[in-house]
Amino acid sequence: MKNILLLGSGGRECALAWKLSQSHLCGSFYIAPGNAGTSQYGINLPFSYNDFEAIKKACIDYKIDILIPGPEEPLVAGIYDFFKNDPVLKHIIVAGPSKEGAQLEGSKAFSKKFMERHNIPTAAYREFTADSFERGVAYIKRSEPPIVIKADGLAAGKGVVIAQSIADAVKAFRAMVMNEQFGDASKKVVIEQFLDGIELSVFVLTDGENYILLPEAKDYKRIYEGDKGPNTGGMGAISPVPFADNVFMQKVTERIIQPTINGLKKENITYQGFIFFGLIKVKDEPFVIEYNCRLGDPETEVVIPRLENDLVELVLKMNEGRLNEVAVQHSHRAAAAVMLVSAGYPGDYKKGRVMTGFDKVKNSLLFHAGTINNGPHIVTNGGRVLAVTSYGENIKKALEKSYENAALIEYEGKYYRQDIGWEF
Repeated sequence: MKNILLLGSGGRECALAWKLSQSHLCGSFYIAPGNAGTSQYGINLPFSYNDFEAIKKACIDYKIDILIPGPEEPLVAGIYDFFKNDPVLKHIIVAGPSKEGAQLEGSKAFSKKFMERHNIPTAAYREFTADSFERGVAYIKRSEPPIVIKADGLAAGKGVVIAQSIADAVKAFRAMVMNEQFGDASKKVVIEQFLDGIELSVFVLTDGENYILLPEAKDYKRIYEGDKGPNTGGMGAISPVPFADNVFMQKVTERIIQPTINGLKKENITYQGFIFFGLIKVKDEPFVIEYNCRLGDPETEVVIPRLENDLVELVLKMNEGRLNEVAVQHSHRAAAAVMLVSAGYPGDYKKGRVMTGFDKVKNSLLFHAGTINNGPHIVTNGGRVLAVTSYGENIKKALEKSYENAALIEYEGKYYRQDIGWEF
């Protein structure tokens, strides 16, 4: 039995907690800081997932064997290296990349250069700083709109602008690099060509040499139906993705996944953990939009329910460098998640709204995101509140079930998109 500490407090972590707690290898199980949902599967600990000293103390106190960082921040900040460089912690398995490996997500410029070196298909780009501002403006003026402007560092999912005109692109570029819109994250900016196509997310777990492919997913970022309005952290997701057929996935494997794993190994970058490939299908060809060094949210809420393998066993195989021995199993059923959010999100919203209706839900999984226990009540504690995930023989049937149950959860200011998976 392995004692496990999972870091994070969102829907992704709730789905991981649900899955990890089912393993016959899961001993004592802790989540920091967790939410009202994760407390059903383990013990929530009251400290931030970025507080390395508190994490260290908990690992010693609770005799932790496996650390699973859910979000990107602790990985980009070097939690893996912190553990491996500490004689008291170095025996603990960390399911995530080194600080250098996490730069695939932590720096857009790093990931673009990495793709360039290993001939991985991605949009044409250039990078600029305040010192090269005028050159950046000249580059924008030579470009064909729409133009994509990206803050180099982590900006909580808000650091990307798709500008529809040259003027808008220059304005966004100026705001990021000259006015430090995202602080240090936008001191460097990547300007890239807009790719027109349909997006999907592909996930692998790698031991640095071998990898296993998890179920793919498609998420829905815009707040309003018809993919309108500002971007959010994700309003829902489906898996499998109908257009990701064998021929397309073969291209993804050969041109993107394998060259990425080989590139990391060739450059001696320590990487044992999840890689998220944010892809776009242009005509019939796959391109990388971005890498993430962890699982996505809300995609995890459909990917993990469709993964039939024991997740703790997979992490142990990863640690031993033996993922080549694993036969990965995906459920034949579809899964669909609908995200309930707070009124006002992704702008300002109120917290502390009492939630009811949990007891009425049948045949759906409820993955809590922004919730907290408050005495006898579960109350809202974030913009994205709860993912309602259901299985079905196809996407349509899975969505019908999720919508039926989404209607039963009540709280003041509840909002959700009613067109997830609309194009399928």
